[in-house]
Amino acid sequence: MAGNVTVPGGDGTVWTDVSDLLSKACEELGEGELIYGENFSFFAAMSALEIMDPKMDSGMDNGKYNSIDEAIESGAAPIPLSPDKTMDVLCVIDVMDHLLSCEATWHKGHSLAQTLFSCFYLLRLDRTSLHPLLHSYCRVVHATYNAVISLVSEARTDEEEDLFTMAFGLPLGTDKGDGCLSFLTAVEETLCRQLRACKAPTTKKMVLEDVEPLQPNLDLEEGFCKALLCRLRFRKHFYHLLLCLRKPQGKGLELARKHISFCMSELERIRASSEFLTSVASTSNSDGGSVRTTASGSQPIGFDPNLNLRSSAPAPPRAIKTLSWEEAHEYFAKLLYDFDTVCSFPLDPSLENILHLIVQFQKSQPDLVARAHLQLLLVQDGKLYGRDPIFSVICRAASLPISLKDHDIQKNEAVVQLGELVINLLKILCTNIAWQRRKLGKILQDWRVIYVQLEMAFEKEFGEFSNTSNDENIPTKLAKHILIWVEEQVYWIALRFLFLGFELDLYSHTDFCMVYWYIYVVSVKLVENTHLRLLASKDSEKERQEEKRLHDRYYERLPFSSGSYVAPVLCISRGRTDNDASFS
Repeated sequence: MAGNVTVPGGDGTVWTDVSDLLSKACEELGEGELIYGENFSFFAAMSALEIMDPKMDSGMDNGKYNSIDEAIESGAAPIPLSPDKTMDVLCVIDVMDHLLSCEATWHKGHSLAQTLFSCFYLLRLDRTSLHPLLHSYCRVVHATYNAVISLVSEARTDEEEDLFTMAFGLPLGTDKGDGCLSFLTAVEETLCRQLRACKAPTTKKMVLEDVEPLQPNLDLEEGFCKALLCRLRFRKHFYHLLLCLRKPQGKGLELARKHISFCMSELERIRASSEFLTSVASTSNSDGGSVRTTASGSQPIGFDPNLNLRSSAPAPPRAIKTLSWEEAHEYFAKLLYDFDTVCSFPLDPSLENILHLIVQFQKSQPDLVARAHLQLLLVQDGKLYGRDPIFSVICRAASLPISLKDHDIQKNEAVVQLGELVINLLKILCTNIAWQRRKLGKILQDWRVIYVQLEMAFEKEFGEFSNTSNDENIPTKLAKHILIWVEEQVYWIALRFLFLGFELDLYSHTDFCMVYWYIYVVSVKLVENTHLRLLASKDSEKERQEEKRLHDRYYERLPFSSGSYVAPVLCISRGRTDNDASFS
């Protein structure tokens, strides 16, 4: 601690400054040696924080600023950013680009405190009100990250990365977006007028009286206007996109796809502006040794990633590596592609099709924000797409007439629990594949238990129905269909669990034989239950007999039955590549 700083004690504790002692000890202590008291045990040594270790000591002096006020007083966040108007515009664009890189880094799982909130202008948004360009951009960034935090918190996908929604006491703000969009639109209109003015034939000789240019160098005016417009428009359409995706029952998906198209176009224009900005900044202060997070290659003004290290306690501070300008653009391009895939969902109440689409969607390895949007689209107010009751979805999936969706059996406690398991399954499938596999392994047992509970509940209510005639009553028919479908889902979950092991590279070569044998047996049982469900859905005896005949012919063509374990093991043990296609 500093020589003149006193630390108040409590309960009779007296603090003593030992800085001089530690300084002298550092000169004599060798590597691995330490000074300790009589009551300092080995356990205490292992659990103690290592002072001055940047990964452990969140209170260490980072050599810059201890607070946002100190940084502002030191001139680290000037308004305007430069006394030279040309450099001021360039510095504003650098701040915009670096904020985009910080936002992409935050989406990738780093804390908000060390990414977006490393910007002094975001922490003191009121100071930017005198600079319309910077103020409009920072306000829409505020509204955007509030919308993303609300989305991820509601979807509860932040369990995958617990730091994503934590603000560490920093000012998130309450801007809901209405005011920021109107302000941004006004700034955009002003820029459009300036762009039109600089394109006029006489503009380079004389400035129009009613339009004030951004900066005095009229040769650079058009390039600056275009660079600013594409960045502001990208922000505007991206925020509109987030709002459209949150509309209930998928009513905003069509409009969201239009905003996705606009965002992609503006993102290309942002990339195209790099050449112009690099040429302008060629004589400015650029640092080639650090990660390039701006189009111009210059280091942005008003950022300090170490400012909020102390606010991240009790979690140890993380080493943050901000994504580069190119990586940030690649991330947002991928995010827009994933959003477009979500918007292309047909809103079909068929659960089988939905599960297939989710599995296909996960193959593109979408990030947290896209998966959270997919989950909230699928499950709203306990209903599929916010409109289809889960029991009617189960009836459709179990090949039951849609007229039975209002049957009183849905009030059965076991059936209610089944609906909750279906909702939980949809949510789990929207998580990342590592988290998904762990959760699937846990709920697999829940599905087996619910099958037993449903069977006991149905037998108690309707009596023994396994050997009933073809003229069975509606409740008995409904119960049989549901039981067959539940067993089918058990095998589907088990199969998904096994295949995820390949995607995560969890199996060694010695495991392939066993895993493929499991896949074979589970696949056969899944096909058996699918055929049983289709067979039970036939109304006439003639249709049932025809389906049964096709069912028997199918299994006659199999090289081995599900009860024969030796044949599949011998076949699979010949090698993974020979039989991989037949099992996947």
